[in-house]
Amino acid sequence: MRQKRQMSPIKGLLPSLREKKRYLVLEVVSDSQINDFKAVSDAIWGGALKYLGEFGVAEAGIVILGEKWNPKLQRTVIRVNNKHVDKLKMALSLIRNIDKQNVIIKSVGVSGILKKACDKFMTSKS
Repeated sequence: MRQKRQMSPIKGLLPSLREKKRYLVLEVVSDSQINDFKAVSDAIWGGALKYLGEFGVAEAGIVILGEKWNPKLQRTVIRVNNKHVDKLKMALSLIRNIDKQNVIIKSVGVSGILKKACDKFMTSKS
């Protein structure tokens, strides 16, 4: 009779091999309030693809956290690889229009922990 071997659970990656991430808080400055997060998200993706290209966006690992969008403060959080934060900031600075409104996208701050980024940069205008 053959004995069945129990399979051990798959081990995760070592911390030194994991992709390091940063959370970038940005603010959309415009004449009138923008309530449509999809338009903001599309503009961010368009600017990133235009400046970084598809390969650069894939390397940067950009994730726009829609649930963190604050329409009152016009702020949101983007997760990005730690080596591509400056490139993403440059791509965001090139965005000029969202829904036919002139806008400026301003970086408010960067943190390595999502909770800290939200507590420090999403609470009030700084």
